[in-house]
Amino acid sequence: MATDKYNQAIAESNVLSDDVAVKAAVDKILTDHLKENMNEEVYKLLFNCIDLTTLRSTDSPSSVADFTERVNRFDEEHPEMKNVAAICVYPNFAQVVRTVLDVSSVDIACVSGCFPSSQSFIEVKVAETALAVEGGADEIDIVLNLGNFLDGDYEEVCDEISELKHSCRDARLKVILETGALKTAANIKAASVLAMYSGADFIKTSTGKEYPGASLEAAYVMCSCIKEYYEKTGNMVGFKPAGGVRTPEDAVGYYCIVKEILGEKWLTNEYFRIGASGLANNLLSAIWGTETKYF
Repeated sequence: MATDKYNQAIAESNVLSDDVAVKAAVDKILTDHLKENMNEEVYKLLFNCIDLTTLRSTDSPSSVADFTERVNRFDEEHPEMKNVAAICVYPNFAQVVRTVLDVSSVDIACVSGCFPSSQSFIEVKVAETALAVEGGADEIDIVLNLGNFLDGDYEEVCDEISELKHSCRDARLKVILETGALKTAANIKAASVLAMYSGADFIKTSTGKEYPGASLEAAYVMCSCIKEYYEKTGNMVGFKPAGGVRTPEDAVGYYCIVKEILGEKWLTNEYFRIGASGLANNLLSAIWGTETKYF
């Protein structure tokens, strides 16, 4: 059967997939390490890992331009701090961000592939992705086809990711697993394995839309899969929690998971991102010691 290689790849993974055991492992990491990492140095690193996101129905060229200008202004006003990692927008705004953005260290990320449902023709998803890259996107965030995955049609899931990876050209591909819909550690493990073997440069928890957002348990499974994949292939895949990561404590929880499972090599914005809108201001408030609404 053509699907054998997909099931085999999943079966060969030794990553923990018992939900109770995963929760216990997460609780231990937080008990041992959360408090020691609640400090300014970690907050600054986390700020530098943010994909600053605006994904509203009311977004417009002028609102996205203003959003981008705030990132420019932060760079001018706070040279002592590293800026956010990327600005994340709908694909039709890639050109706007590309035109307005003056900060070379900040990437342009676009959701694509009929985000957040991933429900459309593959031709539409490919065209949208190609147009986003042509418009200036450095990174593309797509959603794994949940319907096909839950039906067990792994070949279709993987072929679609591979095709969208091809249409990214030089842009990096982040694959959103929508862990709140997958629910179990076993499903999250399977989706992580399939996404990485299909060319994902990053695996990401959630869209932050229809289903529950990121969870530390999902992060534990995904980071464990990334570690195993790295040990087997030598390829470093990034990790991105998104959806409901709002407070410094939320973000530090994910930092602890990444640090304890993947290690220091992953603790840069090259391989660790956080998709958020409100987190930036909350981290700045913690760093500066006064409430701020900079973004």
